[in-house]
Amino acid sequence: MAIFSLLILFLPVILIVFVIAYAVKNKEMGDEAVIRHLYTYLVLFATLMMVIGGGISIFMAAADLVSPQGYYQSYQDYKQNSENGKMGENNENKTEAEIREDYNQLVKDEKSRERERAKNQIIKSLGFIVIPLPVFFYFNNMRKKQSDI
Repeated sequence: MAIFSLLILFLPVILIVFVIAYAVKNKEMGDEAVIRHLYTYLVLFATLMMVIGGGISIFMAAADLVSPQGYYQSYQDYKQNSENGKMGENNENKTEAEIREDYNQLVKDEKSRERERAKNQIIKSLGFIVIPLPVFFYFNNMRKKQSDI
C-alpha cells in the first residue's frame, strides 16, 4: 500500500517533467500544436488511469464475491448478548441448538450482504472501464492522426 501511495504522490511530478520535456523538444511545431499534443496525452493518461483503477476495483470486488470478509461476532458473544436480552428479543427460553441456529443464520445473512455489496461494486467499477475506454480509443486515434501529419 505504501508503494501505491508513493506512486500516486510522484506521478504528477513525473507527468509534469515529461510534459515540459515534450514541449521543449517540439518547440519548432508551434505553440498551438504543442498544446494540442499535450492535451491529447493528458486525456490519454487520465482515461488510462481510470481504466486501470476500474480493473483493480473489479478484481477486489470479485475477491470479495468469492470469499466475503465481514465482521462476525463470536458465538460466545452472541450467546451472551442473547441471554442478557441485548438482541432485542426474548431469548431466555431458547435452547443451545436454537441459539446456535440463530447465530449461523446471522453469519449466513452477513455473508450474503457482503456478496451483494461485492456485486454492486463490480457494477459500479465497470463504469470506470466502460465510460473512459471509448474516450481513450478516440484520443489515441487522434494522436495517431496528429503524428502522421
